[in-house]
Amino acid sequence: MGEIVGAGLLAHVPTIVLPEETRRRLNDGREITLVTGLRQLREEVFERADYDTVVVLDSHWATTVEFVVTAQQRRAGLFTSEELPRGMCRMPYDFPGDPELARAIASFADRHGTWITPVDDAYLPIYYATVNLWKFLGEGLPDKRWVTIGVCQTGDAEDHLRLGRALADGIAATSGRRVLLIASGALSHTFWPLRELRDHESGDPAHIFTPEARAADRERIAWFKEGRHDRVLDTMDEFRRHRPEAGFSHYLMMAGALGERACTATARQYGEYENAIGTGQAHLWFDRPQGGWTGTGPSAASAGPRNPHSLR
Repeated sequence: MGEIVGAGLLAHVPTIVLPEETRRRLNDGREITLVTGLRQLREEVFERADYDTVVVLDSHWATTVEFVVTAQQRRAGLFTSEELPRGMCRMPYDFPGDPELARAIASFADRHGTWITPVDDAYLPIYYATVNLWKFLGEGLPDKRWVTIGVCQTGDAEDHLRLGRALADGIAATSGRRVLLIASGALSHTFWPLRELRDHESGDPAHIFTPEARAADRERIAWFKEGRHDRVLDTMDEFRRHRPEAGFSHYLMMAGALGERACTATARQYGEYENAIGTGQAHLWFDRPQGGWTGTGPSAASAGPRNPHSLR
């Protein structure tokens, strides 16, 4: 039986792959802690943990009529971003995939009332929400497999939770597969307008688009550190007023896989909460609690009934 052994809500902003000199120039002479945080996360988790596959829940890859999970034996090439080709240009990537896991995840679509297709097309585009994090966390670890699942732009919160439930069941159905999940995306996500943008490139949270968005982000970071996934899920309508990236679907898919409101895993933060031209960014990592993702913890009593289809 496979299991999820760790999960993270991680920032993938283009700034992290810019040259250090450029990063410091944009950040008032200081290194951005999103970079140092990823380096520390790699050292403490990705280079030490016992895992086989990383599944990235990619907030930049928006499908329309179904969820898609990558099923190639290997993905390799050069990545240039259509969004920011000046900063992300001809970046090499090369990693094995996990077609067995992709097919297992898709096999649980009907059980959870959703649509999931594994795709092994060598020409399937890749997005920097996956590539940027692989550069920090996967490059140089050639035996680790990476799989990506996109968000679905016609799906609502329930649809993304259902994807997470199928993901958990697919992992559990594999023989001994140990998996790390990455919900790749931001918190609040409103950019400054173009003519104002260059006045707000510092990582200082004072540059987050509104004080209200900054407060909402900090509130959720605090809840994650307390293991209060129930509070995050119960206030999704409120948080959407601050336009979280992809409707926070990357987190919802992860939450669906970890037990939703019953998940009690507490986060530890790598780096600081930082601005990226108006958007709120943070790296939050959840280790699997000793008693399982929905074991005893600070929110267990109030978290409501467990989802019987999610991996424990």
